[in-house]
Amino acid sequence: MNTDQIRVEAILAQAPEDKQPAFRALHETIVAHLPAGFVPGISYGGLGYVVPHALYPAGYHCKPAEPLPFAGIACTKNAITLYHMGLYADQALMDWFTAEYPQHSARKLDMGKSCIRFKRPDDIPLVLIGQLMERMSVLEWIDLYERLYKRKG
Repeated sequence: MNTDQIRVEAILAQAPEDKQPAFRALHETIVAHLPAGFVPGISYGGLGYVVPHALYPAGYHCKPAEPLPFAGIACTKNAITLYHMGLYADQALMDWFTAEYPQHSARKLDMGKSCIRFKRPDDIPLVLIGQLMERMSVLEWIDLYERLYKRKG
């Protein structure tokens, strides 16, 4: 195991015991559906799914030493949260997700600009999350990021 894999495993292990199975299932679903080029790793000290420097050497404009973030997950005592930058950046993707969500969950969507909060671990719509992850390629994300967010030098 490399250093990032060890750190990813440590973050997964730190989840509260009652949320561990759901948190791991979410991570495993994301990894299974992550398009080529994205990798699981550490992003801003948490569990992220990023474009590595090997593919995008410039890194994140706010913090170039960090790889370009795409998605991330976190687990607290109150919720498991999925962060997906594509939802924030692409209105068509957001519209698709919000239209699909009720078909996968009886719960009301609890969402911010790029975060989706799951207060009940058993209510995470893993099939939908897998579909969400597959909807944007690494090249599409880099293009969108550069058009919308990268500071022009």
